[in-house]
Amino acid sequence: MENSADNFFRGLWKENPVFVQLLGMCPILAVSNTVINSLAMGLATTFVLICSGILISLMRNIIPKQVRIAAFIIIIATFVTVAEFILQAVSIEIHKSLGAFISLIVVNCIILGRAEAFASRNPVFPSILDAVGTGLGFTFALFCMGALREVLGSGTFAGIAVMPAAFEPWIVFILPGGGFFVLGFLLLVVNHINSSLKRRAA
Repeated sequence: MENSADNFFRGLWKENPVFVQLLGMCPILAVSNTVINSLAMGLATTFVLICSGILISLMRNIIPKQVRIAAFIIIIATFVTVAEFILQAVSIEIHKSLGAFISLIVVNCIILGRAEAFASRNPVFPSILDAVGTGLGFTFALFCMGALREVLGSGTFAGIAVMPAAFEPWIVFILPGGGFFVLGFLLLVVNHINSSLKRRAA
């Protein structure tokens, strides 16, 4: 049970792919200007992580080591295509907003990294827990970015006005440069929390 819990919670916080490992920066900075876009990208990535993790774990003793990376990419690309079709069917507007970044999930180092480091070396159930934890950690990071950027840059949350009428939106936060400001602030907060937890543990 401890190993199962660790497999799940590791990706959520201890080894969060964005706030700790600083992976997946391209979608984090590019599509996190609204909450809806952030959640859509996070859930699509989580779907690909889980499905590819299951299949790679099942085939870990079949795939030759010499072609494992190529095989992983083919498996990941298959589920990215499925995720893209599902998103296109559910909401064509969100699909257009995310644009090419849905297809670029194929080369997201988070997914390939978990496939190589974990799914290809462990049974199915631990691989599912690892994929779910990592996917939710990535989604959480995207949500934090999207919420701050949308509220400050547009005065809305998920398209609903939350700021007073007198509020003047800070347009810089929905521009690419604003993504760097918000990411830097969130990294500061996360590092402060982790440092405080380490001091208390000591």
